[in-house]
Amino acid sequence: MKKFFWKSDDFDLFLIDGLEQRMNALQTLVQPKFEKLGRHFADQLSAHGSDEFFPHVARHLRRTVNPPTDSWVAVAPSKRGYKALPHFQIGLWQTHLFIIIAVIYENPDKKGIAERLENNINVLTTLPESYLVSGDHMKPDAVHITKAEREGLTQLLTRLQTVKKAEFLVGRHLTREEAIAMTTDEFIAFAEETVDQLLPVYDIIIGKE
Repeated sequence: MKKFFWKSDDFDLFLIDGLEQRMNALQTLVQPKFEKLGRHFADQLSAHGSDEFFPHVARHLRRTVNPPTDSWVAVAPSKRGYKALPHFQIGLWQTHLFIIIAVIYENPDKKGIAERLENNINVLTTLPESYLVSGDHMKPDAVHITKAEREGLTQLLTRLQTVKKAEFLVGRHLTREEAIAMTTDEFIAFAEETVDQLLPVYDIIIGKE
């Protein structure tokens, strides 16, 4: 019997009204899955050899009124936190799933990261055409790398250096329909492949020699 990792309810919970009600659904349905994914991919990334990685499931503890519109597990080379570091994320919006590397606004080395990526832009332009980039983790939209082209990527990286709130995200999306149609084995294989294909980008981001 086939086992499926994601279900429609995992995505539909972002339509539930009320902070408490939505958080209850998130904690019941999705966070246990994020915990499993976090442990799995912390092990995969640790085996890459640059650092030991640790999972961090988003808890949304600062929210007092507005319910979250997305959620994720981050995997980063620190036990204490992930926001100030380049990190991997697997997460959901109501419309789709994402697997990305994220450099968000708390990162103190955005200028260095942008310069390293600009100097090694081929590590981005040679990614498969299914990969997307974004400059804002608070928005669900992203642009395919092939559509952004070298000019669009350079603009994103320039903004990362010069705008305090600027961010840089790169990875793959699955529509909710694609995600729920995958068996557990198919999804894990897809996610592992995505992380593997992103590792050269991560190595440039962290300045690994």
